[in-house]
Amino acid sequence: MSKTSDTIREMFSKGDAMRDAGLEIPADIKRYSDIAYGDKGQHPQWQLLDVYRPANIQEDKKLPVIVVIHGGGWVYGDKEVYKYYSASLAQRGFAVVCYSYRLAPEYTFPASLEDSCAVINWIVDNADKYGFDLDNIFGVGDSAGGTLIGITAAFLTNKEYADKFDFTASDKFRFKGIAFNCAAFEIKSVKEADDNMGSLMDDLFGKKVTDDDLEVVNTGNYITDAYPPSFLMSATGDFLKDELPKMAEVMIRNSVPFTCKYYTSPNGELGHVFHCNMRLPEAVQCNDDEAQFFKSLI
Repeated sequence: MSKTSDTIREMFSKGDAMRDAGLEIPADIKRYSDIAYGDKGQHPQWQLLDVYRPANIQEDKKLPVIVVIHGGGWVYGDKEVYKYYSASLAQRGFAVVCYSYRLAPEYTFPASLEDSCAVINWIVDNADKYGFDLDNIFGVGDSAGGTLIGITAAFLTNKEYADKFDFTASDKFRFKGIAFNCAAFEIKSVKEADDNMGSLMDDLFGKKVTDDDLEVVNTGNYITDAYPPSFLMSATGDFLKDELPKMAEVMIRNSVPFTCKYYTSPNGELGHVFHCNMRLPEAVQCNDDEAQFFKSLI
């Protein structure tokens, strides 16, 4: 493992613990925890998901679904870090599925994308049990999770891209809309990347990375007019805010409907993935905006 990945795991873990200290799952949310979704339990530590539903809605009532893909630079994070965020989305009238996926460098790409497809298949297979409305499925991802939601949506809408891999996703599943939150949309070429990004990508692919490797995780390469309507957002203190115009340009070029939001605060800069901080009023506003965007597509 590179020093960069070690640093990310240490720093992000401390930051997330401080952010969420003292929080609890709201009483109006029911959480189904630690559900295995993988193939014959081959990766029981990683392939786990949680389902969140409003507690006052009968379990047999189908709800629109939000699939949550966590960030963490491909090397950090799991569903536990996003439990309060996921619960807050469920409070807005959705069934929410939040999952852990295999991380680098222990598992190299495309393990994370394969896990995303396994979650898709699990959702289809368990729609009746957990009240999933398969006609209204949405997805959110931030930072590296933004890359993953982007290429997962490409996998579902671009056969040429899906054919690069030896796993499949159910044809009964489609995203009706997705959200890129402070997303890593375009992965820089080897020549352009700094040493930290280069070593992180080496960890992701398990070798000295090449531009051909990076091409397969550059979402914009695989977006077509079949891509789902997208919500794009960033904020003043987001170190990936320059990705926002790149995303918008690709959406326009491919005639994909999208909404773009850039968030500010009178109290100072809003940082990377600020929307996961349940104490921030700007996070509430952002999450309300995304929920309303999804509801407008139903």
